Parts: sequence; structure tokens; C-alpha cells
Amino acid sequence: MELIKKIKQAEAQAQQIIEQAKADAVKAAEEARKSRAAAQAQAEQQRRQAIDGAVGKAASEGRAEAAALKAEADTRRQTLRRETQAKIDAAANRVVSYLRG
Repeated sequence: MELIKKIKQAEAQAQQIIEQAKADAVKAAEEARKSRAAAQAQAEQQRRQAIDGAVGKAASEGRAEAAALKAEADTRRQTLRRETQAKIDAAANRVVSYLRG
């Protein structure tokens, strides 16, 4: 009788150990899932920050380049006007002289 009682007790302990191991495995799997989800969320946030930074930098560089091109275009336009104004004046004078006869 005592031996049967000890066997049943050992079986009960074994069953408890199995149940505890299952619970621990489920808990570990859930913690691993949460950890992966947190790591993924952090990676997504870092990716978004990197994209936002790159977009901001590109926009800033684009504005700077546009301003530089505008300044260069203005300079070229003024240079062209200075260079051609004398020719325009000379041509106008020739036309007026020709018309006056």
C-alpha cells in the first residue's frame, strides 16, 4: 500500500512538473513574442526617424541648391543685359539714323 501511495505521489509530482514546464514554456514564448514585437517597433521607429531626417536634409539641400541656381541665373541675366545693352543702343541709333535719312 505504501509503495502504491508513493508511486501515485510520484506520478502527481511528475504531472505537476510537466504542467509547470508547459506553463513556463508558454510564458517564455509570450515574453519572446513581446520582445520581438518591441524590437520590431523600435526598428520601425528608427527607420521612420532616418527617413524623416533624410527627407529634411534633402529638402534643405534642395532649397539651398535652388537659391544658388536662382542667384546664378540673376547674375547671368544681369551680365547678359550689360553685354547686350551697348549693342541694342548702337542698333537703335543706326535705325534712327537710317530713318532720319
